[in-house]
Amino acid sequence: MPPPCRVAVIGAGAAGLTATKALLDRGLEVVTYEKGDRPGGLWARDNASGLSPAYASLHLNTSKRRTEFADFPMPGQWPDYPSADLMARYLADYCENFGLTPHIRFDTTVASVEREGRGRPWAVTTEAGDTDRYDAVVVANGHNWDPRRPEPAYPGAFDGTQMHAHDYRTAEIFRDRRVLVVGMGNSAMDIAVDASYVARGPVLLSARRGVHIVPKYLFGRPSDATGGALAALPWRVRQRVAQTILRLAVGTPQSYGLPAPAGGLFQNHPTISDTILHRLTHGEVAARPGIERLGGEQVVFSDGTREPVEVIVWATGYRVSIPFLSARWLGGDPERLPLYKRVFHLEDPSLAFVGLMQSTGAALPVVEAQAKLMAACYSGAYALPSAPAQHRATARALRAAVERWGDRRPQMRIDFDQYVADLPKEIEAGRARLRRGARPFTATDREGSLT
Repeated sequence: MPPPCRVAVIGAGAAGLTATKALLDRGLEVVTYEKGDRPGGLWARDNASGLSPAYASLHLNTSKRRTEFADFPMPGQWPDYPSADLMARYLADYCENFGLTPHIRFDTTVASVEREGRGRPWAVTTEAGDTDRYDAVVVANGHNWDPRRPEPAYPGAFDGTQMHAHDYRTAEIFRDRRVLVVGMGNSAMDIAVDASYVARGPVLLSARRGVHIVPKYLFGRPSDATGGALAALPWRVRQRVAQTILRLAVGTPQSYGLPAPAGGLFQNHPTISDTILHRLTHGEVAARPGIERLGGEQVVFSDGTREPVEVIVWATGYRVSIPFLSARWLGGDPERLPLYKRVFHLEDPSLAFVGLMQSTGAALPVVEAQAKLMAACYSGAYALPSAPAQHRATARALRAAVERWGDRRPQMRIDFDQYVADLPKEIEAGRARLRRGARPFTATDREGSLT
């Protein structure tokens, strides 16, 4: 028998926790590095890492039954859309239930991860200067913590307060002030709604491109349950059916004064909100087009209108950052990093990623499936296909993603239902490759199994 594989996991959020569990389930030695002082990652609002973007009113935008780990269902008495605090508790309970805490090094920031040479271990070095060595490394540091602001910045100057959605916690900061929220994602809608109860005048909601807005319930059930029921259909058929249902249920975004969606449902990520349409129809939130320029105490929009504004909230998303990996492994842009099955590095499968994806649904079932695939590989229970086969499969996946999603992060995009169903099949395919004589990954063969 080969010696046990020793694996480092970077991050103890949802992705890192399920990666740690999957590796322990396979009998491997695991050390998990976490910058914060507790498990839960971005869901833990008071995490010492300072990276959490969670605000007081934050709730899941996917239902609990479509979000929970298969290995750890959420309590039946919980609401369909739990709060951020409940999610933090859920992940802490997951950590405790599966005995993960002894394997996590809290308050430990990873500064660099590098190979010491072909066939040699990975060196993981912390900011404190400590270095440890591993046969494999799993990157699970998340990608919703490094705020992205408009680039290039809008012309002109602004005399008021500017903040990113990442820094928002409660609506009190908006009390009796004129507020502009820029963006059409879930955070933008939540913040605009929160602000509308305390701000001076209607809260302005600005966006250049529209999105589909899906209520949390359709026909008395969580709306993503409807999507799940259509999962067996080709995505274009699902799109036509779901868009028809949505139009009949709530109308179009344009009927609420919002811009038309830039793409079809299941292409660009919809915004899930029951409350934004209510506040728009009551005039407490007012839609505006994209910004043309900033003008001191005013903002000038692309239709030539001007509005007095005291606070701008940039709900403009996040950049993908993996600061501890060099360009040697990232190719310059983590958003465009090709990975086999969105898990294994194509040049060296002893470097794996859990959570470096953008799903049409919930994240937790996806990272759980990715973790099980990764752990099967590192335990020797699964063999990767040949390197050329990995490259061909990854290229096919990219072509399909570009056709569906265009040039907006196509490498990272996955269809939730198809992907979660595919990875267990891939584990079975890897077992079949083993039976045909493919070599599994072992601790003595750090270049992996590329037969």
